[in-house]
Amino acid sequence: MTALTHALRRKHVRRAAAVGVAAAGALFLSACGDNGDDMSGMDHGSGNSSASASATAQAGSSSFNDADVTFAQMMIPHHEQALKMAELADDRASDSEVKDIAAKIEKAQDPEIKTMTGWLKSWNKPTVAESMPGMDHGSGDGMMSDADMEHLTSLKGAEFDKMFADMMIEHHNGAISMAEDEQKDGKNADAVKMAGGIVEGQSSEVEQLQSIVDRL
Repeated sequence: MTALTHALRRKHVRRAAAVGVAAAGALFLSACGDNGDDMSGMDHGSGNSSASASATAQAGSSSFNDADVTFAQMMIPHHEQALKMAELADDRASDSEVKDIAAKIEKAQDPEIKTMTGWLKSWNKPTVAESMPGMDHGSGDGMMSDADMEHLTSLKGAEFDKMFADMMIEHHNGAISMAEDEQKDGKNADAVKMAGGIVEGQSSEVEQLQSIVDRL
């Protein structure tokens, strides 16, 4: 074999090797690209799953039944009366614990009124029931009569403190009973959760109010 033939053969081998390396590199890059697309697709897919889960949760939280509507419609005026009683304490109460509880009531119940009003609007239900049977003193819901409120308004100092504590115990017990009904019969997750908070928070305040009554 001549020297020229050897040289040509070596050149052909080097070219073939170079082509092989290039092809392998292309395959590698292609594989990486495919993997990248797969990973991107996985990320996108998980994002869709999260969005779907969120949408499902929102749909679930918007579901409601008659018990939820009744709870919101009756608890709104119940809270509003509690706020009126708490506002009276600002310049009539002399006991520091009474003032403390009144402040807690204002802080907790005003936002709850706004939240429940928002629910009823989103459910296309009136914010106040057309008729509120039993929403008066002595019915078990804890609502005070107009005469009770007028009497409380006329008092100051220790007399106010005692009557406020007595009335608020009854008022809270009525709210607790309504909230327990919602926990049992309600469907809307947010309403049931609020009801649980009312039961827990107002039960604790009833104990504190009773201790105030006992020492006055």
